[in-house]
Amino acid sequence: MTFALPLRSSAGFRITLAGMAVMMAGASAPSPFYPALQQEMGFSAATLTGIFAVYTLALLISLLVTGSLSDHIGRRPVISGGFALMALSLLLFWQAGDVAGLIVARGLQGIAAGLLLSALSATVVNLEPEDKPGSASIWNSVIPLGGLAVGALLAGILMDVTDHAEADVFGALVTAYALFAAVIWLITETAPRHEGVWASLRPRIGVPKTAAKAFWRSAPAVIAGWATGGLYLSLGAPIVRHVFGAKDHVTQAGVIVLLCAAGAIACYVARSRSSRQVTLYGTSALAIGTALTLAAIAWSSLPAYLAALTIAGTGFGTCFYGVLRSIVPVVRPDERGELFAALFTLSYLAFGLPTLLAGLCVGAFGLTPTTLGYGALIVVFSAVAGILRKFGTGD
Repeated sequence: MTFALPLRSSAGFRITLAGMAVMMAGASAPSPFYPALQQEMGFSAATLTGIFAVYTLALLISLLVTGSLSDHIGRRPVISGGFALMALSLLLFWQAGDVAGLIVARGLQGIAAGLLLSALSATVVNLEPEDKPGSASIWNSVIPLGGLAVGALLAGILMDVTDHAEADVFGALVTAYALFAAVIWLITETAPRHEGVWASLRPRIGVPKTAAKAFWRSAPAVIAGWATGGLYLSLGAPIVRHVFGAKDHVTQAGVIVLLCAAGAIACYVARSRSSRQVTLYGTSALAIGTALTLAAIAWSSLPAYLAALTIAGTGFGTCFYGVLRSIVPVVRPDERGELFAALFTLSYLAFGLPTLLAGLCVGAFGLTPTTLGYGALIVVFSAVAGILRKFGTGD
């Protein structure tokens, strides 16, 4: 008999959340290394955004093919396999000696992230404590953002204080992923096997009928938020280095830390508000914060840029949290993998496509003009998303 933690145990809930945090830390930890890798390997800013685009493309394909797989074969096999593949991808990134190696590593990481995102998010909802209804939506927003912030911050600090930062960062992550690949089997399975597994592997985006109205009503806010994330996670460190002249890695990583930490804190503070109020605040903060970052770039003021980025970060987090509050409660447990797959597919399309286009524009127009143009589009789209949500129906 296989030992497993009780279905509703707080231990199972916390283990799943810890796995999500570590997974997201691995998504942001490579970012502070990119300027150094760029200098060491001699690749362009366009190539840098291309590396990000490979990760996003692989993640999207993985979501389209395997996003609802855990609804059919169970959460644990998908999560365990995803963590094992994540460990391999970070090991390859750590040992990469050229751009091709980085691309292969990030591609594998994208596939692993696609496996994990929907399965982990659905498991968190399945294991939500009965005495804390709604807590799963809070933690499904706070924990990923917190993980992104911690991963980037620790990587930046270690790069400034040790000559073995890559070994420390990626060695620890590889070990943690291998551990979670095993530990997840201690948790009771929350999605029993049922038919339709082969049909589920056909590439598709499916939104459960019960959630379709709320999903598409909230889509503009999702796009605005994740497009903002794509801008700062891909170009944030180069902006700080080349526009503001900050050479230390902690300051470069600070872009990701501020964006994600502010988002996580804002989600937690907003937990008592309605999903409509949260989303309206998010779109407003995105528009205002991003506009202020553009002014700070034109003014060449790093303190003003970081302050504005904090405002934008609160919008980045609350846009996503508001959407989760709208759609998660209306679907059945056996539809949650499919729902999260559709949500993250939309999110990473908004994250990846503008980033890829920005990479092409950086090569043609330069870093600063591209950032200003990208940011201006986010301001406009965020404002439109807020107007649509304000005058739409629903809570």
